[in-house]
Amino acid sequence: MDMQGAAEYADGVLDAVLSEIEPRVQWTHGPTTTGSCDVTRRRTVMTIVSAERRGGFLGLVDRFWKKSGYRIKAINNDADFPAIFAQTKDGFGVTLIIGGSGQAFFEVDSPCVQKSAVAESTTQPNGPSYEGADLIPRPNVHSDFWSAEAS
Repeated sequence: MDMQGAAEYADGVLDAVLSEIEPRVQWTHGPTTTGSCDVTRRRTVMTIVSAERRGGFLGLVDRFWKKSGYRIKAINNDADFPAIFAQTKDGFGVTLIIGGSGQAFFEVDSPCVQKSAVAESTTQPNGPSYEGADLIPRPNVHSDFWSAEAS
């Protein structure tokens, strides 16, 4: 496998987990980065995930990754910035981190593969694209479910 193939594999991993989340969340591409023999694809969730819904969001992803045969390497149970770190059967690192304002970040890191050029992802975000922007904004999409707070 070369770096382009690894990037396409990573896109498939990201597509699969985001399609599993119901109700749907809005997401955009994060930056793709390459090393000497590895590639990282990122997706940033633009839907606000409230503190009350974070456990459910992480649990849904955790169950899907386990069902997909991924090995859960670590779970960070921090109340404000929880995370799940997993690995696919093919050795790709898969991460979900909840950051500031309840923003979820997905990342897939390839193992070392054959060096090649890497094209941008062909998967279209399901909301605004922030391509070329210096920063992706904090989450700004309200969901009646994912953004709900305790009453």
